Amino acid sequence: MHKSISRRDFLKMSSLSLGGLAFNPSTLDADPEEETYLPSDAIGKLRVGTNEIRIFKKPDYQSEVIGTRRRDQIIYYYEKINSPHGPEFNSRWYRLSEGYAHSAYLPPVETVLNPPVYEIPEGGQIAEITVPISLSFRYSKFYGWQPLYRLYYKSVHWVTGVNYGINLTPWYELTDDLLKITYWVPAKHMRLIPPEEITPIAPEIPPHLKTIQVNIKQQNMTAYEDGKVVLHTDVSTGIPGLNLTNQDFPSATPQGDFNINIKMPVRHMGDGQLTSDYEAYELPGVPWVSFFVETGVAFHGTYWHDNYGNEMSHGCVNMRPEEAKWLWRWVTPETDGSARVTNGLGTRVTVI
Repeated sequence: MHKSISRRDFLKMSSLSLGGLAFNPSTLDADPEEETYLPSDAIGKLRVGTNEIRIFKKPDYQSEVIGTRRRDQIIYYYEKINSPHGPEFNSRWYRLSEGYAHSAYLPPVETVLNPPVYEIPEGGQIAEITVPISLSFRYSKFYGWQPLYRLYYKSVHWVTGVNYGINLTPWYELTDDLLKITYWVPAKHMRLIPPEEITPIAPEIPPHLKTIQVNIKQQNMTAYEDGKVVLHTDVSTGIPGLNLTNQDFPSATPQGDFNINIKMPVRHMGDGQLTSDYEAYELPGVPWVSFFVETGVAFHGTYWHDNYGNEMSHGCVNMRPEEAKWLWRWVTPETDGSARVTNGLGTRVTVI
């Protein structure tokens, strides 16, 4: 059985869409479909991932501040440099049209629009956001279409259906893995991830020969196969003494020996609120999650910062999405990506 668009569904959703057209979904500062192509002299695009960033006259925190940009604004950059002025843990800066900005809260983004898929396998399929920001909507017979979460580039979500939504265009139904609710995003903003893209890596290596070491002082992690390095990269571990949530667990990444015990291709992290407030602590669609501590500490992809090499998290090990995806495929227990949760005694993790 597949969840696909039928004529009956089309008429039903068309009536809902027409009822919701009075609500303008363009509530973001930047249209994610604008500027699919970069200006001829730009290298790429960035999204502001925090409340505000400062723009400096030179790539130096001691330089004159000549401007600011606020959360979720999209910025073009024209050069990526390693500044001799640091900071030491992350000297990556971007040259903008009007000055320089540090990379810490400027995750790179792209705008890729996708052809819709009209049949979704029973049980759903994972997909990633391919535009800087996609505003999701939830439908209620009492309130009509209401905005919900902002979904960000490289976040991953369970697509469980497809139908016609706002403006009579194909939209995907997403099922939240934490709250078990459904909401909708434009289908062209998501890329369905094919099964062959997430098959296990190096399954022929005996599981006990795969090991991981996380070095908190150096803010890096290394993956080994029988003592041979197969991945070495900078990461962001927990900030000691951080108390921004209601959890009772320490925010520093715990040290010791552990094992991967739960793998999820996507996890909604945060307080679990139904809210359109983008300042709320809600992180739907955290990708490629490999838990190794019972309190919920995991390796996972991170779409809200680009400050690897510095402590940034509530205890987890933040990684670049593509590197977290590689690790998720490589560690045991093995999974083909069709399961929402995979349990088992897996790859050994040592945190020093």
